[in-house]
Amino acid sequence: MHHARQHAETRTRERRLRLAHEAARLMAEGGIRDFHQAKLKAASRLGIHDDASLPRNREIEDALRQYQRLFAGPNHAQDLRQRREAALRALDFFQAFSPRLVGPVLDGTADANTPVHLHAHSDDPDAVARFLAEHRIPAESSARRLRMDRDRVAELPVWVFSAEDIGFDVTVLPHDALRQAPLSSVDEKPMRRASSSQLRQLLAEEEIAGYETPG
Repeated sequence: MHHARQHAETRTRERRLRLAHEAARLMAEGGIRDFHQAKLKAASRLGIHDDASLPRNREIEDALRQYQRLFAGPNHAQDLRQRREAALRALDFFQAFSPRLVGPVLDGTADANTPVHLHAHSDDPDAVARFLAEHRIPAESSARRLRMDRDRVAELPVWVFSAEDIGFDVTVLPHDALRQAPLSSVDEKPMRRASSSQLRQLLAEEEIAGYETPG
């Protein structure tokens, strides 16, 4: 009985791993941005339909990182650095709004089509729109629901624009969100985020690591 349960658990683990890697491949090659969508498409492709075998978002994110390291090679590192450098300029530009970099560009899973996701902080939801208009930056407005904590979901204004051939996606949060980041849709823990000084540090560390790595 114990042996049968162990065998079933091993099979479930193997299926989860296969699904995580297939979902990661679909995200990397098929341009799917949504973890849930990638997970369901992978399950359908592999013919795996039991819920226990569905990987967590964090497992897919790890598989995506691995996939990019193996198959995207130097191009991925170049695209990521280009986006992080553009993000740093954007953080300096929006400095009046205590901005933070979040999402794939910070986490390292961004590709050549991923926009730079920023959080700007202001208790006046129209302040960022006015700031963009003053600088003559055409931006499209949108909205996004973010889980601020276990009990609160907020619908927040988003401004989307392009600069340097890179897309930018700026969510405007109330000022008190600086104290605790909203919860990530990946694992429901507070989002990882970086200020301009933290991103500058990350870029400096990467450059040093690059010099130390042969080739």
